[in-house]
Amino acid sequence: MNYFRPAIASMQGYTPGEQPKPGTPIIKLNTNENPYPPSPKAIEVLRNLNSEWLRRYPDPYSQDFCHAVSTALEVPEDWIIVTNGSDDLLNILIRACAEGKERKVVYPMPSYVLYRTLAAIQPADVVEVPYAEDYKLPIEELAAAAGALTLIATPNSPSGHLVPLADLRQLASRLTGILAIDEAYVDFADCSALSLVQEFANVIILRTLSKGYSLAGLRLGFGIANPQLLSGLFKVKDSYNVDAVAILVGAAAMEDQEYKNACVAKVKRSRSLLATNLKQIGFEVRDSQGNFLLVTPPDNQAEAIYQSLKQQDILVRYFNLPGLDNKLRITVGTEAQNQKLLQILKQLTLKIHH
Repeated sequence: MNYFRPAIASMQGYTPGEQPKPGTPIIKLNTNENPYPPSPKAIEVLRNLNSEWLRRYPDPYSQDFCHAVSTALEVPEDWIIVTNGSDDLLNILIRACAEGKERKVVYPMPSYVLYRTLAAIQPADVVEVPYAEDYKLPIEELAAAAGALTLIATPNSPSGHLVPLADLRQLASRLTGILAIDEAYVDFADCSALSLVQEFANVIILRTLSKGYSLAGLRLGFGIANPQLLSGLFKVKDSYNVDAVAILVGAAAMEDQEYKNACVAKVKRSRSLLATNLKQIGFEVRDSQGNFLLVTPPDNQAEAIYQSLKQQDILVRYFNLPGLDNKLRITVGTEAQNQKLLQILKQLTLKIHH
């Protein structure tokens, strides 16, 4: 007996990174979490939470959080939609826009594999346009695919590259469907594409508090676009898609830009140092604008190194996918974590060469 729709029965599910329980002695450098704790102001809100917030349904439009985003990013409150992580917003976008062969989902690859999974659930046809080795945005091919929804992650994972604003602008001008710019890692980047929502009615920016704000466990994200575009998305989102705790804690974190910026600065310094140190022991390292590095180990030993690190309680991400099967994605940790990683990698690469 098959209880599921054909699309569900035949699809591959998304495989998240391994998640050991907090408190285990594992160095987690596999899912791009921020290594530093959330804002003390956010923790204080959580500590003093009035139980009445749990008894009642939350605000369906997360207005307190919208106000904090509006102040921090200087965008109107009615240009914001708040979601249960930015993955929830991706799901809403695909459900609202994509369907079958006529309304396709388009994106370059390699990128966030969840795009493929969410389209398969709908189901909607996908067009995956391959990036060249230099990761230049394939504007012609993406535009020609004529997607109802085109998804661009910038900074992109796993490559870490930032798509130039001029390329995003050119693509937006050529699309009749929605261009969703996924800026999950933008807090670690040199610039943002946020200005494009004012220029183009078909552009939405996706953000999350999982990375820059150290709140991956809270599940809170948001989108910024003109209210006409958002109106269709509000029809699709769950009535109470963001819980009251997330709204309150997230608003406090968003208001504490000084703390977030200080943590981001530490991660960026560590990213630069880690890249330099990895190159010194024979790794090829791509320039990154995220809180992670995509690296090619010596002698194409990516899977063996991944397994060896795991045996020594260090998790990194290995993608057994075309073009990535000789690479590892390493989240930037604390200085102590990075040094432990380097110490073990030096031992492993010495073994490989002998």
